[in-house]
Amino acid sequence: MRNLEFKHGGNIYDFAEKYNLSLSEIIDASASIVPFSIPDFIKDELCIQIKNESFRYYPERNLNQLKSTIGSFHNIDPSCIMPGNGASEIITWVGREAANYKVNCLPAPGFVDYERSLNCWQANYFFKKLPKNNFKKIKQPFPIQPKCDVLWITNPHNPTGQLWDRKSLVELIENYKLVICDEAFLSLTPNGENESLIPLTKKFNNLIVIRSLTKLFSIPGLRLGYMISSSRLCQNLNNLRDPWPVNSLAIQAGIKLLSSEEEYKKWIMKVHTWINIEKQWLTDELKKIRKIKVHESSTNFFLIESKNSLIEVINYLSRKKILIRECSSFRFLDDRWARISLQTHEKNQIIALELYKFFL
Repeated sequence: MRNLEFKHGGNIYDFAEKYNLSLSEIIDASASIVPFSIPDFIKDELCIQIKNESFRYYPERNLNQLKSTIGSFHNIDPSCIMPGNGASEIITWVGREAANYKVNCLPAPGFVDYERSLNCWQANYFFKKLPKNNFKKIKQPFPIQPKCDVLWITNPHNPTGQLWDRKSLVELIENYKLVICDEAFLSLTPNGENESLIPLTKKFNNLIVIRSLTKLFSIPGLRLGYMISSSRLCQNLNNLRDPWPVNSLAIQAGIKLLSSEEEYKKWIMKVHTWINIEKQWLTDELKKIRKIKVHESSTNFFLIESKNSLIEVINYLSRKKILIRECSSFRFLDDRWARISLQTHEKNQIIALELYKFFL
């Protein structure tokens, strides 16, 4: 294990305080969150809960209604679901289960929270480099099969945006003692749900699938995610957690958004249309800049690469109140890489313009 500062995108409050800015002045393309205002049907539900002062009481401890709603949405037994305080809390507890096995493998570059979680439980792990020459817009087979007991997968992959083919992932489940698949960005990804492993949790007891609800609906401050696995594992981990891991407002938001079928479908269509249009537009614009290479992606973020350090351009953009994700904290990437998350068209135009000014 190596000591590492576990950096994330989305540090907008620190940035605003440092430069005395309001949040609305900042274009935060460092965090991969849908840039639209929260859907009205979620706002209305939260307003009702605040008006009724539901937060004056402790949240439902067993989260039965939320688990039932998630179960109906995915056609999964509620006993096989464990909601949590965002995907990050779920990842922490999943790491405890993974620590029971001899060796974990973390494909890299990858999300730093997996390593943080395994460090919490003194787990044994190593990194396996993912190839950097097969970036594609469409799904592709998972490219590595390392020798280990536990394999951690992100689909679509963070930070590359690569979408892994479900058929290739099924083969992995059959060959490892435990497979952990983080699908935090899958619902955002056009046609992504076709590759979900959630239905396979009914067949494989050695599979854990992690989901986030906050990125899709632009409510990361509410902190809401869940895992789907065997009922035994969900119960074992749940017995170890804090009594109330999910707050009452997040519970009601989750119930509302997953039980409102028509509203959910409308929102998904809006998000997928935005990604298809804006990703094509912004990547095409940035490909005009010869000093950077724009990598293909299936989802709402993508990597850029340069022959030289991108720190200067990252600093330049920050002076223009634009944040993008520096990638030196991702293993096997360095300061020549950066990740950009899609924004509204107006903000994407500003990002492209400022990059033109810097490079051209």
